[in-house]
Amino acid sequence: MRNLTAAERTFGIASASLLAVFALVCTLPFLYVVSVSLTPIEEVLQRGIVLLPLHPTLAAYRELLAGTVVVSAYKITLFITLVGTALNMLFTTLTAYPLARRTLPLRSAFLLYIIFTIVFSGGMIPHYLLVKSLGLVNTVWALIVPGLVSAFYLIVMKGFIEQLPEELFESVRLDGAGEWFILVRFVVPLSLPVIVSLSLFFAVGHWNSFFDAILYLNDSTKFPLQVVLRGILLGRTNVSAEASAEDAQAVSPLSVQMAAVMATVLPVLVVYPFLQKHFAKGMLLGSVKG
Repeated sequence: MRNLTAAERTFGIASASLLAVFALVCTLPFLYVVSVSLTPIEEVLQRGIVLLPLHPTLAAYRELLAGTVVVSAYKITLFITLVGTALNMLFTTLTAYPLARRTLPLRSAFLLYIIFTIVFSGGMIPHYLLVKSLGLVNTVWALIVPGLVSAFYLIVMKGFIEQLPEELFESVRLDGAGEWFILVRFVVPLSLPVIVSLSLFFAVGHWNSFFDAILYLNDSTKFPLQVVLRGILLGRTNVSAEASAEDAQAVSPLSVQMAAVMATVLPVLVVYPFLQKHFAKGMLLGSVKG
């Protein structure tokens, strides 16, 4: 290996320092939230909020999960995320596969129509009227059905499938295999990188569902986690009514609010590292061809 020049060493040190500062700026708010959620009220009164509490406690989390409001919101959000993501990938795959076949009649017209929806949208009011006409208002399906297929993710998956070797499909067809057999036995297994990537994007979108819930849901018992979190942060949702007296006295309202933030963020942080390796490969290969 050749020796680095002074300019290259200076550039490397400057780049590393800049990235370290950027990482610190991104990490400090998260550490602050974690610290506040673990700080007992006595320590808050004596020392204020610090990044390293002397006597951390989980009382804020116990108080948060003691009420039925947050637990119910968790169940609704898990249902929306799991069922919604499964349906998203089912319909995206079933639409992307025929569009990836160049022998599909009117293929260009279908693609033009899909791309048109990316550029132009009907807007919020027509969208609401459509959901209302389908009878989905004030149901959790209003957060799933209208967004079953994303035009952008559909184009990404179509591009990935187009790069699969056509010779493989032709040889299987010569053996008498049908399109459903090819899709299930060959296309889906070979497309796992892009399927995993898109699944996480869909899942995070469902998990963070907020505006659609505000727009379509009138019953507070059907609110997903993000809407309940907003109520907790604004002080409109009481989570301490069913908590024990000991936990209610051990933490401050701010600690409960930060615990609610961590409760919404933690599941995504846990799942992300296991799927990260598929991101670059899935999204890069799926974006090479349009």
